[in-house]
Amino acid sequence: MDRLDNTVRPYAWGSTTALPALLGTEPSGEPQAEMWMGAHPGAPSRTGRGTLVEVIDADPERELGPAAAKFGPRLPFLLKLLAAGAPLSLQVHPDLEQARAGYADEERRGIPADAPHRNYKDANHKPELICALTEFDGLCGFRDPAATADLLAGLGVDSLKPYVDLLRAHPEDAALREVLTAVLTADPDEMRRTVTETAAACARLGGDYAPYADIAHHYPGDPGVIAALLLNHVRLQPGEALFLGAGIPHAYLNGLGVEIMANSDNVLRCGLTPKHVDVPELLRVVRFEAGDAGVLRPEATPDGEEVYATPIDEFRLSRFVLPEGAAAHDLTLGTPQILLCTGGTVRAGEHELTPGQSVFVPAGERAEVSGAGTVFRATVVV
Repeated sequence: MDRLDNTVRPYAWGSTTALPALLGTEPSGEPQAEMWMGAHPGAPSRTGRGTLVEVIDADPERELGPAAAKFGPRLPFLLKLLAAGAPLSLQVHPDLEQARAGYADEERRGIPADAPHRNYKDANHKPELICALTEFDGLCGFRDPAATADLLAGLGVDSLKPYVDLLRAHPEDAALREVLTAVLTADPDEMRRTVTETAAACARLGGDYAPYADIAHHYPGDPGVIAALLLNHVRLQPGEALFLGAGIPHAYLNGLGVEIMANSDNVLRCGLTPKHVDVPELLRVVRFEAGDAGVLRPEATPDGEEVYATPIDEFRLSRFVLPEGAAAHDLTLGTPQILLCTGGTVRAGEHELTPGQSVFVPAGERAEVSGAGTVFRATVVV
């Protein structure tokens, strides 16, 4: 079992206070957006045996067990603490087939891996799960077109009327596709005026419109503000989660959470960003299906594990809430795991963990936890 020394990413949207508050450290005044736990080459965790990439590369069968045969000689997930102080970009992720095809095409065309217009950095999909540690605001999936038409109509902005008419006149998938296409391909000057008027109306009306006024405050004139109005706004309470599958448009807005994802950097952006937006490829990947946001709550097992059920195998996230005086829990598994403390003080093997501290447990290695606190377990399904 290896204690992990993890990198904090200072992305501009990060909160300046949320991670320091969890870790019990003094804020630096700079944004602290994400703490990465895993073997992603961009910022691998460090151990007493080297980086986690080096540890796994030295003996993948020992470290990963049967996961090495199923997923290859790498840890297939990345675990994070994510602290959003401002909205992240509105985005979707490809499915596995789309990622493989897109990556192969861009490789064939010789697009440099670091080119700003490159969409596919690898050949993997990127399903994600975010579990709230504080109240956590996000956007997830398309709202019912009729409800969105009413929402837009209530703003009283004349330039939104064509979108209202489209949403009321077409079948669901066609309506959503036509409106998103129209928003992302509109004349930039006209769209800036529409966004400005829409933002003012959202701020004036408040209520259900308030989250979109805040988005517009951070991204004035961005067409992603109008695209965001097509999506469900959801406020997670601590312990609740969202699963973001392929093709589902989403954005995180504010809050602190535990995030886990398949090891991939494939992102197609819809807006709320200065980065490249490839509209044709985006429209090919987006799933134009309406529904609610699908808030997940953990399912308790007899041994005290609370599991966030998802339909993919690259990761499995669960938590243990250990009360004072409880017997030690044996968490030994035949698969690799990362254990992350988010509350209280717990002991994992010989390591005492306080909030924000974590360990890597190789496949089959004995893992016993005790103490009083909350531990998240990240592993895989084989």
